[in-house]
Amino acid sequence: MPLNITSIKTSSNGVWQGDNPFNFAFPLLIVQTTLVLAITRSLAFLFKPLRQPKVIAEIVGGILLGPSVLGRSRSYLHRIFPSWSTPTFESVASIGLLFFLFLVGLELDLNSIRRSGRKAFTIAAVGISLPFVSGIGVAVLLRKTVTGADQSGFAQFLVFMGVALSITAFPVLARILAELKLLTTRVGETAMAAAAFNDVAAWILLALAIAIAGDGDGGKHKSPLVSVWVLLSGVGFVVFMMVAIRPAMKRIARRGENDDVAEAYVCLTLAGVLVSGFVTDFIGIHSIFGAFVFGLTVPKDGNFAKRLIERIEDFVLGLLLPLYFASSGLKTDVTTIRGAKAWGLLFLVIFTACAGKILGTFLVAMFCMIPAWESLTLGVLMNTKGLVELIVLNIGKEKKVLNDEMFAILVLMALVTTFITTPVVMAIYKPARGITLKTRRKLGDLSVSSNNETLDEFRVLACIHGPDNIPSIINFIESTRSTAKSVLKVFMMHLVELTERTSSIILVQRARKNGFPFFSRSHRNEWLDRLAGAFRAYGQLGQVTARSTTAISSLSTMHEDICHVAEEKRVTMIILPFHKMWKIEVDVDNNHQTHQVLENMGHEWRVVNQKVLKNAPCSVAVLVDRGYGNMFQTLNQTNPVAQRVCILFFGGPDDREALELGKKMSEHPAVKLTVLRFVEQDRLNANNIVLTLSPNESNEKSYSFSTAKMNHQEEKDLDEKAIGEFGSKWVGVVEYIEKVSENVVEEVLEIGTSGNYDLIIVGKARFPSNMVAKLAERQAEHAELGPIGDILASSEHEVVSSVLVIQQHDVGLVHDAPVCKVHDENTVVQASNSSRFSGISIANDNAV
Repeated sequence: MPLNITSIKTSSNGVWQGDNPFNFAFPLLIVQTTLVLAITRSLAFLFKPLRQPKVIAEIVGGILLGPSVLGRSRSYLHRIFPSWSTPTFESVASIGLLFFLFLVGLELDLNSIRRSGRKAFTIAAVGISLPFVSGIGVAVLLRKTVTGADQSGFAQFLVFMGVALSITAFPVLARILAELKLLTTRVGETAMAAAAFNDVAAWILLALAIAIAGDGDGGKHKSPLVSVWVLLSGVGFVVFMMVAIRPAMKRIARRGENDDVAEAYVCLTLAGVLVSGFVTDFIGIHSIFGAFVFGLTVPKDGNFAKRLIERIEDFVLGLLLPLYFASSGLKTDVTTIRGAKAWGLLFLVIFTACAGKILGTFLVAMFCMIPAWESLTLGVLMNTKGLVELIVLNIGKEKKVLNDEMFAILVLMALVTTFITTPVVMAIYKPARGITLKTRRKLGDLSVSSNNETLDEFRVLACIHGPDNIPSIINFIESTRSTAKSVLKVFMMHLVELTERTSSIILVQRARKNGFPFFSRSHRNEWLDRLAGAFRAYGQLGQVTARSTTAISSLSTMHEDICHVAEEKRVTMIILPFHKMWKIEVDVDNNHQTHQVLENMGHEWRVVNQKVLKNAPCSVAVLVDRGYGNMFQTLNQTNPVAQRVCILFFGGPDDREALELGKKMSEHPAVKLTVLRFVEQDRLNANNIVLTLSPNESNEKSYSFSTAKMNHQEEKDLDEKAIGEFGSKWVGVVEYIEKVSENVVEEVLEIGTSGNYDLIIVGKARFPSNMVAKLAERQAEHAELGPIGDILASSEHEVVSSVLVIQQHDVGLVHDAPVCKVHDENTVVQASNSSRFSGISIANDNAV
């Protein structure tokens, strides 16, 4: 029995009192929302390997839930998505859309659009004009072919079709470019600038389309003057917002910086979003236009905009906005596209949209002297559809300009054109295919080249998560600035996680300001100003050049950005901040006593470091910071405070790399260097240790060592040679101590907890000495640091010194595996030549 809509209540009394919650608005809305989120999130997870934007999953999810698939069951459709629930569902979804468009306006930098230049404007103008004209041509054909398409007014149907085929989805394009590592390449920057112009044009055309769309009956009973009045009122609204409201919002933003009154001003601003939406709806333009323009009036600098984003972004983007995209899918009935003629029309619309956009952009890009492959890539990128496209289609359906079949055809066109963007760009544009490791570098190479007359150039890529990493990183880099014959070139990379929460437009603005991978000196954030100031001070002290950049990527592929820049800039060493940091805090209430506070960035950042260590094209250093940056302010003084640095030398390639780093640091007048070499108590009669390697062991809990076959005696000879050369050159400058070891763990901890050193440098020990190999079966807390680094970085011990774990780049040591068991050489003489443990051969030369 059909329900009377006027009798629908908000909430039920429960099943125990005879009420069916599915017959009440709010319980049914909860079920609908939960179902939409479950389906769309599952699809987003499935599409993630294909690098598809989340909007694809949300539209496809709506189509699956709608009349095309599940909705073919009438009992399901009438129970879960009955017609009487549509106004409630779409109202909640529209609130999400309203606030999302406010965020878009809040984050859109009009100044950057104006600075984009004539080339981007030309590409955008031609790129939107050709598909718009093509869309009008297709519209004429569709009105004659599709049943019911000629019921709406001719002019509004042409405008809606032209807009639907010509616009580019700015936020969706930003997400695709970031996923493909193209966000701030030349192609990406040009695409984003052109898309920004395109976006502005799309909003103007959308306002025009809404103004002439009619009153729900194709505009047949409306005077043409009404459209004029709507447009004039819309222009007046924009002028009023920019002239009167924008200065007021600047004052509100300044006062909103105060924590005591911030909540009141945030609430006032959110209310302004709703009022602006009501005003434009009252005028006759969709409410989202008012929210977007209001967002433009809010100042972008300062913390107030950040507060607004933090308050509403998660809720809007995570919960409400998917409902809007899903509602588009729910309205899409693919079954209305019947017969070869209808499917032929769908193909025609897709072909026209792609050909017009790609061809138009390609031709004008070639005219602007952009290379052919980049021009073609630009055309494919500009063909991305998404948010504005769906808004246009939904409004067109709401205004009865588009019937069910036309709506389904255009939604599928938007899906197909957006879905093909990523795979086509990956196929035709080589920089999108990932990293290629061409050359290998380590610190030892600098020692060889420094014998020439030319200057020894030390190139460093320093990665930072945020301002807290800056003092320690700069302090360490400064300590490597050696003699006048050495040039220090620093590339500072700010690592920004690409998440669904972070707005695509915010990412674009950050990237374009900092120029990845094209390095720039201009910085606007406070901590970047501090960084630039420190580098300028370095430049006055010695031969130092510095560049900074921003890498925006999902954490799963962040290592590709780091390794790519290291390769392109030919750096000798990558510096990574450890995912844990101990900050020094002063307790004012307790006689100003200091204590360490642990901050953990999370396991995902640890995985980034692990991947860089495995794939880096050069040496890598991981800095465990325990207040190493405290001397940051004193480094540039006339009489700087000496840094006390200790190198723990056990032997092996990584420890020799640490010794090479020590050579550079020993030349710095502010560094007091100590080399502490551990030697076994009975070196002559000691047996070699043989490690049984097992890939079945956990990489998180077991130390990994190289599976390469290396000659143990040759390694000892190289160690002796390195120590001998170092000692002969730096005698009297560096303190050298040999320590006979009885208990390595206790002795290393004693050094770390003594407070005698500000920084302790150790090798990762992928090919360890006997003493380190004996520690291989210890339970690892941070296995990627190696046994000695893990002991010093452990949170269980009261180590006060900062720690630098260095890994030498060596092609022969790339492959490693966790340790299963430690053997004495005499106990495995026979097994070492013939046995096989977990698929890895054991031999005397296979381990230390």
